[in-house]
Amino acid sequence: MFYVNEPSYDRPGKPYGGEYEIIKHMYDSKPDFMVWLGDNTYLREGDFESRAGIYHRQSHTRSFPALQSFLATQPHYAIWDDHDYGPNDSDWTYELKQHSLDAFRDFWPSESYGAGHTEGVTSSFKWNDCQFFMLDDRWYRTVDKENGTILGEQQKYWLKEALLSSEASFKFVAVGGQFLSDFVGYENFANYKAEREEIIQFLDDNDIKGVIFLTGDRHHSEISRLQTAKGNIYYDVTSSAITSGTTDHSSEPNTLRVPGSMIGIRNFAVFNVNGDKKNRQLNVLFKNSEGKEVGKYEFRN
Repeated sequence: MFYVNEPSYDRPGKPYGGEYEIIKHMYDSKPDFMVWLGDNTYLREGDFESRAGIYHRQSHTRSFPALQSFLATQPHYAIWDDHDYGPNDSDWTYELKQHSLDAFRDFWPSESYGAGHTEGVTSSFKWNDCQFFMLDDRWYRTVDKENGTILGEQQKYWLKEALLSSEASFKFVAVGGQFLSDFVGYENFANYKAEREEIIQFLDDNDIKGVIFLTGDRHHSEISRLQTAKGNIYYDVTSSAITSGTTDHSSEPNTLRVPGSMIGIRNFAVFNVNGDKKNRQLNVLFKNSEGKEVGKYEFRN
């Protein structure tokens, strides 16, 4: 979640964005590439009401000097969430979403937007023996939660087929809102209970290994871990926020939270994959705006 202040358009009071020195520490970590999990810019009231406003906000964020240096040093892959798609908590009914899609594709170019004959920002890419499935959690999101969907039938079909065919050691599924957390609140997948259970059941039925969900949105970082009755283990790494506001949500009743993994300050996550071909290992290190370690985890199946 990346917010760049613009006083003439921001709400009165304390600036929402801050601690921009974090960008230097992201740069200094020398990643092979960066994955942006949505809310990569924040459309304000007035921005999401016109095509010109949408393009202004993308241009304003992209013009931030420290960000330009970071963007220039390695590949960047991105999905969107509500704030770079449209209004807060927006869904498929947002009337200017085609303009948002045009702007997103202009500022975050990808060779595979529209993967699986979808209409939004769905894409996929491979890096060594890792595969990333970049999902769109806005284009198809219905207002009806009980009987509705976040991903839409076509995108879900593509995801299932892509996961079945993947031979990657680690399969990273990137999507804006938390997937595994069983806390029914905000914009978590737990609000769309049937869809969440459908995907988990599919993974379990097909014994798909090495699945790590990468999620944002929540203004905190944490790790959720689910072990099914069958013995399969799935993880969700929530990583936010970079420069926008943060909150410690330790009191949220997420029963799948890894104890001690809650981080309620600005931070970023660095993943490392190592080990020989038959014994690949994955760990994540969380760093704060000063580049200091504030959490880490080694994934074990």
